[in-house]
Amino acid sequence: MKLSSAAFAAGQRIPQKYTGEGADISPPLSWEGAPAGTKSFALICDDPDAVRVAGKVWVHWVIWNIPGTATGLPENVEKKEVVLNGARQGMNSWPRLGYNGPMPPPGHGVHHYHFKLYALDAVLDLPPRATKQQLEAAMKGHILAEAELIGTYEQK
Repeated sequence: MKLSSAAFAAGQRIPQKYTGEGADISPPLSWEGAPAGTKSFALICDDPDAVRVAGKVWVHWVIWNIPGTATGLPENVEKKEVVLNGARQGMNSWPRLGYNGPMPPPGHGVHHYHFKLYALDAVLDLPPRATKQQLEAAMKGHILAEAELIGTYEQK
């Protein structure tokens, strides 16, 4: 499976529009190569570099039950519990619902934002507003394939 974005290339800077310094909207994402038997997708976006500042991996987005027929997510997914034909969104580290983009502390250097997509063999029975940890627990034993796209951002 391959995950990509029309907004930035793998390993490249995420445009300001998709960050806390900009409009703070989710970037468009697309994928291909999902295995047969995929019933839904889940996506987690987090920043492991935040451990140096926050003492933990900072979660930017948690969304699951994206239909198994989907091939991407549009730009600016609404910050609602249920979106896009039944996909559910969880809480990020702020804690807020939906996507909140990169905004590392000024002068802290480049942070790496990991968008991780999971193809699942089930639709998860997990209510909206769940956390990354709850999603990971619910996905256990249901992951058919994974893909990752890493973007970077540095606040000057």
